[in-house]
Amino acid sequence: MSYHGQDWNDVVLRKKPATAGSAKTSSAVNQARRSGAEVETVRKQSGGGNTSAGVNAAKLDRETEELSHQKVSSELKKQIQQARLAKKMTQAQLANAINEKPSIINDYESGKAIPNPQILSKMSRILGVTLKKGK
Repeated sequence: MSYHGQDWNDVVLRKKPATAGSAKTSSAVNQARRSGAEVETVRKQSGGGNTSAGVNAAKLDRETEELSHQKVSSELKKQIQQARLAKKMTQAQLANAINEKPSIINDYESGKAIPNPQILSKMSRILGVTLKKGK
């Protein structure tokens, strides 16, 4: 009996070896540092927030006069606060309901925020009032 057609060598099936890509876990980054590989860390930009400085931000930079972005009016901040208190909500609860950070609600109620129509419409929908974008 002869087994001429048989191959008795071991065959190992593996996935592709790890390529030099982005390591997402801290253990992988630490292992790369220990092995002497070049490690570059990049942080993601924070999503959300009251970052919309308006369409004319570049125009404001070019102007030589004293110009600034429009802030929340005192009427609007009082209206937001009164509507929130009428619903017996905290700033954190309102922020959670509109999927924003509590600091944004705080900025709106203190008058520091730049009015964002999307955030204002979310607030008016949750609070059940029409928020007027006063000047």
